[in-house]
Amino acid sequence: KINKRQDDLIRFIRHFEETQLSPMVRATHAISVRFDEIVKNLGTTIDTEMNVSKENLRSILRKMDEVFGEQKATMQDISKKLNLLYHFQKDNTNLLLKVMALYAELASCGLTDGKKKERLKEDIDKLLNPKS
Repeated sequence: KINKRQDDLIRFIRHFEETQLSPMVRATHAISVRFDEIVKNLGTTIDTEMNVSKENLRSILRKMDEVFGEQKATMQDISKKLNLLYHFQKDNTNLLLKVMALYAELASCGLTDGKKKERLKEDIDKLLNPKS
């Protein structure tokens, strides 16, 4: 009786894995892969847009310097602040992309990946609360 119950239990578990768990894992993996692609494309697009924006700002600053030569010191100060803002935004964007990638990896974890889930949650928490 024990072996039959064990066999029945094993058959039930395998059936559950095939009918319920495997499709969920495949769907989660497909979503995760697509999400990773979107994140990479979004990161590239953001970097491109930021570089174009930075170049536009530089061009505008050059023209302003030509027209308002006496305000050169003020324009340089503005340029430095814009550069700091650019780096601040880029750092925040990179942080966002890291957090999104960790969430995607967390979403793709299976039911039995408890330790990995905890590590990912800790990594996400560390990124979101760096001073804690």
